[in-house]
Amino acid sequence: MTVATDPRIGERLVAAGLITAEQRDWAVGVAARNGARVGAVLVAAGLVRRTDLYRLLARTWAHPYIDLADTRTDRSLLDGLDPQTLRAQGWFPVRREGGGVLVATSERPTDEVRGRIGAVLGAGVTLAVTTDWDILQALHAGFRETVVEQATLGLWSRDKAQSARTVLFPAQRIVLWAGLAALVAGLVLSPTDTLTVLLALVSLAFLVAVTFKFAVCMVGVRQENRVSVTDDDVRAIRDQDLPVYTVLVPVFREANIVAQLIDNLGGLDYPAEKLEILLLLEESDTETIEAAKAANPPRNVTFLIIPPGHPQTKPKACNVGLFLARGDYLVIYDAEDKPDADQLKKAVVAFERGGDDLVCVQAALNYWNASDNWLTRMFTTEYSFWFDYMLPGLDRLGLPIPLGGTSNHFRTAALRALGGWDPFNVTEDADLGIRAAALGHTVGVIDSTTFEEANRAPGNWVRQRSRWIKGYLQTLLVHLRHPVRLVRTAGLRQSLAFALLIGGTPVTFLCTPPLYLLFLASWFVSLDGLFPGWVLYVSLFNLLIGNGMMIYVSMMGAFKRRRYGLVGWALLNPLYWLLHSIASYKALWQLVTKPHYWEKTLHGLSRPSSAGPQQAEAVAG
Repeated sequence: MTVATDPRIGERLVAAGLITAEQRDWAVGVAARNGARVGAVLVAAGLVRRTDLYRLLARTWAHPYIDLADTRTDRSLLDGLDPQTLRAQGWFPVRREGGGVLVATSERPTDEVRGRIGAVLGAGVTLAVTTDWDILQALHAGFRETVVEQATLGLWSRDKAQSARTVLFPAQRIVLWAGLAALVAGLVLSPTDTLTVLLALVSLAFLVAVTFKFAVCMVGVRQENRVSVTDDDVRAIRDQDLPVYTVLVPVFREANIVAQLIDNLGGLDYPAEKLEILLLLEESDTETIEAAKAANPPRNVTFLIIPPGHPQTKPKACNVGLFLARGDYLVIYDAEDKPDADQLKKAVVAFERGGDDLVCVQAALNYWNASDNWLTRMFTTEYSFWFDYMLPGLDRLGLPIPLGGTSNHFRTAALRALGGWDPFNVTEDADLGIRAAALGHTVGVIDSTTFEEANRAPGNWVRQRSRWIKGYLQTLLVHLRHPVRLVRTAGLRQSLAFALLIGGTPVTFLCTPPLYLLFLASWFVSLDGLFPGWVLYVSLFNLLIGNGMMIYVSMMGAFKRRRYGLVGWALLNPLYWLLHSIASYKALWQLVTKPHYWEKTLHGLSRPSSAGPQQAEAVAG
C-alpha cells in the first residue's frame, strides 16, 4: 500500500468508529516493528476497509475523494506516460477541467506531489484522493492494449532470436532439411552402415546425457548437508527491513481449488502489509473468477483480469503481472502450491548474499500426495532427486539452471531487464533460467520446499509432460540459433551443460524405445554381424548401467526426503521412462503441428492429506 504516514491516523479511525482503541494500539505496535504504516497494517489485517481508510484520509488532507471505478477517465491523457512510473508514484490522470488536469493520487497530496505531476503533464494539476487498489485497476484498464502487447510481444520485439514465436530460423531450416536429406540418402544407398551410425550416435548421446546427470547429482550429494540459509538467518531478519514482495499466481480453470490456494498463501510468514498478491485470472474464465471472489480473499490480494488473445498461456499472464508489480522481489506460485512459510524470507537472505548477478533463486518442489498410486510415487522420486540433488549440483558447479515453473524468486528489476517470460515458449520457466545464464547472470537454489499435487492420471500426466518436453525442444532451438554468440556470452562450459541438459533430456526419452526394441530383438536374432561389437556393448552398458544410475539417484532422492516407502518403486524407473517416451513423441509432433499450444493440466484430482505435507513425507509409501 502507498498510504502516507500520519501519526494521528489511528486516533482518527477510532474517532470515526472504524476501529477500536485496542485495534489501534495493536496496529501501531505492528507498524513500529515492521517499519510499515498504520493504515496499511489495518487494511492488510482486514480491520478496516480500504475505501473507508482513504475517504478518511481525504477528509484529513482536505481534498476530495474520487472513486475511479465509477469515474470515466480521459484516455488521451495517458499518451506518452509510463504505467510503471505511475504505479510506483501512485497517481493517475482522470480528466481535463478548468484549464488543468484532475489527477487521482493515493499519496498525500502535497505541493511537492502536485508540482512533480504537473511537470510530467505540462499543465496545472488538481489533486483528488483515491485508493492504491483503484490506481492499479485504472492503470490495468487504461493501458490495456499496451500491457497486453508488451506481455505478448515484448521479448520478441526486443530480440526475435530469444523468442520461440518463430520455431525455426532460416539457417536452422536449412540444417534440418540437409540432415533429413542425408539420412534418407544414407538409408537408400547404404542402409546397414547408416543404421550402424544412427545406433552409435543414439547410444553415445544416451550415454553422455545420463552420465552427465549422474555426475551432477553426485556433486549435489556433496551439498546435502550444506544449508545456504539457516533458520537462524531467517530469525535474524527484522520485519522492518523486509522489502515489498509481489506474489504472482496465474490461475486458469481452477475454480475447484482457488479457495485452497488463497488459504495456502495465507500461511506465508511475511508482513501482510508488505505482501502484494496478484491473482492472474483469464477474462473468459468466469467460473474461476466467481470462485475466487466467493473465497473472500484478504485485502492484499488483487485480481488482475487477463484479456483474451493469442497465445493464451501462463507466461503471458505472468508478464501482465510483472508489468504492474511494485515489489522489489517477485515470486510465482501455481494454483495448487503450498510453500514453506518462511520461503520468502529465505529468498531475501539469499539475494542479499548473492550479489547483483544473482537474478533468481529456485525453491525445491515436492508432492504431498505421493502415496496416491504408482504414478504419483514415480513422479515424487523423480522430483526428489531433481530438486534435492540435480539443481544443487548445477548450482555448485556454476552451470545453467532450468527453472521449475513455480517457486521461482526474482529481483523484479532484473526480471524486467531480462524481458520477462516468453509467452510463446510452453516451458517459459526453463527458458528464462537458461536465458539468464546465457546473458551472464546467475540462478541459485534455496533450501525451502513448495508442496504440489502430483499428477495421478496417466493421460493428464502425458499432457503435462509433453508440454514440458516440447518447451525443452523450443528452448534448445531458441538458444542454438546463434551458438557462437552463446559460447562467447555464457562460456563453453555453460553452453555444453545447457546442450546436455536441455537437449539431452528429450533425446534420452526419444532414444529409449529404439534401444529397448534393440534389446528385445537380441533375444531372438543375433546382432553380431549387423552392428560392430563396440556399438552393442555401449547399448548394453546404457541398458544396465545407464538405467541403474538413474534408479540409484531416484532411490537417493526418496532417502533424502525420508520417504523410505518409495525407495523400491525407483526400480520401475525404466517403465516410467517409457511413459516419458510417449510424451516425448507427442511433444515432437506438437512442435511441428501446434508449437505454441498450451496443454492444460488438471489439478484437484487428489484430496489434500489432513496430515499436511511435512508429515506426509514420513508416511508416504
